[in-house]
Amino acid sequence: MTKKMKILIGYDGSSCADAALDDLHRAGLPGQVKASVLSVTEGWIPPPDLSTSEIVERAEQVHVPGDLKRVFARGSNAMNKAQVLAQRAVDRLRANFPGWEIVAEASCGSPAWELVLKADQWQPDLIVVGSHGRSAVSRFVLGSVSQRVLTEARCSVRVARGRLEEPDTPVRIIVGVDGSAASDLALREVASRTWAPTSEVRVVIANDPLVPTFVGRLIPPVSESVEESNQADLQWLRKVARRSVEVLHGTKLKVTSEIRDGNPKRVLVDAAEEWGADCIFVGSVGFSNLFERFVLGSVSSAVATRAHCSVEVVRRNDRKGSNHREGDSEYSRN
Repeated sequence: MTKKMKILIGYDGSSCADAALDDLHRAGLPGQVKASVLSVTEGWIPPPDLSTSEIVERAEQVHVPGDLKRVFARGSNAMNKAQVLAQRAVDRLRANFPGWEIVAEASCGSPAWELVLKADQWQPDLIVVGSHGRSAVSRFVLGSVSQRVLTEARCSVRVARGRLEEPDTPVRIIVGVDGSAASDLALREVASRTWAPTSEVRVVIANDPLVPTFVGRLIPPVSESVEESNQADLQWLRKVARRSVEVLHGTKLKVTSEIRDGNPKRVLVDAAEEWGADCIFVGSVGFSNLFERFVLGSVSSAVATRAHCSVEVVRRNDRKGSNHREGDSEYSRN
C-alpha cells in the first residue's frame, strides 16, 4: 500500500504564514496527506505554582531535564495561544484540502529547533515554512528560522511565498538542473506531483564557463584549451537538458528547457522572476560536516533567500524508498 505523504507546516499567525498556506494549493500536492501544523511560542515559560509532590510527579514523566520545560508549559496561556493559532491554520487548510488528515500542535522554545526536532521524530516528507513574518507567538524570518530549518532539516523543505494570481492561471515551475543526483531528485519530485493540465515546467541549466586570465589570453594554447573545455561542458549540458525533459514526459506538463550563462545562484532567480514562476525546485547537495553547511553555503540556500517566489529544496527521503545513492547520477560526461 502506498504511504501517504507527510507534511510538517510551521505556522506563526502572520500574513506571510497565511500566504504560505494558500501557496500549497499550487504545489501539486496529493489529495491524501497526513499534515501536522506546529505553532511555537518563544521565550521562557515559568513553571506553575506546584507542590513538591506535583513537581516530582511531572519530573518523572521526562527522560532528559530539557523536557521538563515542555511538561510545565502544558496548559500555560502562551501554549494555549499557540494551540489556537495552529488550529486556525488547520481550519484554513481543510477548506483547500478536505481529504487531508491534519492535526494542530503547539510547542515552546526556538521555532527553528522545535520544527527540526519534530521533523526528526515524525519524519515528514516535506517541511513548509513561510519566508518571513513576525507575531506575538513566534517569528519566521528567512536568514534565521526558515534559513536554519532549510539548513538543518533532513527532509525536503518548501520556503513558501504566496503570490496574487488570477483564478485558473497555469502553475509555472522552474527546475534547476546541473546533472547531479540531487537535481535528478528534484526532477523526479516534480514528476511525482499532481499538477493541473495547464501547468508548465521550465528546466533551467546554468552554464558558468571558464574565463582565461589576462596572461592566459596572451598564450594561444591556454586560450584554446579553455575554449575546448567550455565547448565540451556545453555539449554535456545539452545532453543533461534532453535527459531532464525526458524525465518529465508523460506528466501532462508542458516542458521546455534552456541553458543560461552565469552563476546558478543568480540564473535561477532571474529566470523565475522573468517568467513569473510560482516555484523553483532545486536539489540539495549534502555536506560532510556542520562546518561546511554553515560556511560554504549552497545554490539551494542562496536561491531560497533571493527568490521572489516559493522555493522547494528537495532531499532524498528514505520513506519513499529511493534507489539513488548520494553522489550517483544518471548523467555521465562520458
